[in-house]
Amino acid sequence: MLHRVLRYALAAVWLTMGLGCKVLGLVPRHREIVARILGEEFAGLITIAIGIGEIGIAAWILSGFRPRLCATVQIGLVAVMNVIEFTLARDLLLFGAVNAAVALAFIVIVYLTERTRPCSPR
Repeated sequence: MLHRVLRYALAAVWLTMGLGCKVLGLVPRHREIVARILGEEFAGLITIAIGIGEIGIAAWILSGFRPRLCATVQIGLVAVMNVIEFTLARDLLLFGAVNAAVALAFIVIVYLTERTRPCSPR
């Protein structure tokens, strides 16, 4: 039961960030971060592409396909994304320097979700 709740919660985060914040542009700060890091010219399109990728991760989580790989990809993406953002766009982050702690908490939840996954019968 705990595993299922964690999976749905993680998928909801990825879906919200991807669809709401990036594809629909409900949080313009995300596009501003992309523009700061990758340049203004294609920031809108790149932000939408990142959002579509995040929606894909939400679908992957819900599919249950290769869950260990899915968790590894999530952890890697969150870690790399946060290092880049912290280095190049710290002033645009919602929680500023505390963003690192939020990212670490998310990574821990992803890890624990994988660890609580019921073993599949062989």
